[in-house]
Amino acid sequence: MSASPTPALPLKTIASHVVVPALMGVVMALCYLGGFHKPDPHELRIDVVGPPAVTARVSDALSTELGDKVDLGQATSVDDARTAIENREIVAAFVPGADVDRLLVSTAAGDPTAMVAERIFSSVSERTETRLVITDVVPADPVTDPSGQSLFFLLVALTVGSYGTGIAIAVAAGGRSMGVRLAFAAAAAVLVPAAVVAVAAMFDALPGAGSAVFGLGVPYALATMLFAIGLHPLIGRFTTIVMVTIFVGLNFTTSGGVFAPALQPAFFGALHDFWIGAGFNEAARDLAYFPHLSVTGELGKLVGWLVAGCALVAVAAVVERRRRTKTVAAVEPSFAQLEELEEEVVA
Repeated sequence: MSASPTPALPLKTIASHVVVPALMGVVMALCYLGGFHKPDPHELRIDVVGPPAVTARVSDALSTELGDKVDLGQATSVDDARTAIENREIVAAFVPGADVDRLLVSTAAGDPTAMVAERIFSSVSERTETRLVITDVVPADPVTDPSGQSLFFLLVALTVGSYGTGIAIAVAAGGRSMGVRLAFAAAAAVLVPAAVVAVAAMFDALPGAGSAVFGLGVPYALATMLFAIGLHPLIGRFTTIVMVTIFVGLNFTTSGGVFAPALQPAFFGALHDFWIGAGFNEAARDLAYFPHLSVTGELGKLVGWLVAGCALVAVAAVVERRRRTKTVAAVEPSFAQLEELEEEVVA
């Protein structure tokens, strides 16, 4: 039997389908190029170590030379500087010397940031013809996390799996009750992080705290899915572009997984303070490398987004109830809904 010919869609309908992926490309270009293309340091928190008379003189000279690239503080001892780095209060410490300068960094807190600090102070030492010795106070795990970005890659996988699953539930179960959709989301919010963490463990790409990272992944995945489930009844096919903008374009660029906020434009640095991906990435980094630090603030970001997702779902439920007073909702997804699901999953 020959397949039935595909009916020709109106040009307006074709255009409405094309505009979404086209806009996605624009969104990704704006976010990725805007956030990543030119890492430029500003107000890097760095201490100058030594006696007050020495640090004051060196700090003044460095401030004049480096301007707002660095935010210089002073530490009286190397031990104090190391402690500040271990507590993530500063990104580096510079110890000037007569014959040898020392720079303390932490690749676990962010390898690109450590490299920028090394580049800055290598130039300083070259001009004074002093050798620079670099000490990695809290190094990234050379086996499981050689680039210092394994947790960011895990975030990417978790995000794509979560928002894709959320859209699939929103569309395929659109004719079901909100309770059914939420039940699917609750189950998927456990299964998706479990699968992602299992794959990471298989590749030996978890720098410790695997169970804790899974624990962070559950509310993260659930919040992401709730946004999809809540948005779809309100904006339909445009759910995909909104989800991609929130959870991919802005989420990855503000997470701190590639570049720290001090290396990005102020807009992305400001979003880092409350965006969901930043909460996951920074909490996972602290659990893996800085277990003595509290992750309460980062957990607060995840909880805040989870609450916002619940509120969005509540609004969507009210809108759907009002619609049902005007028309009878289908029990099963229509052919058009399934076609829309296929389009969104491909996107």
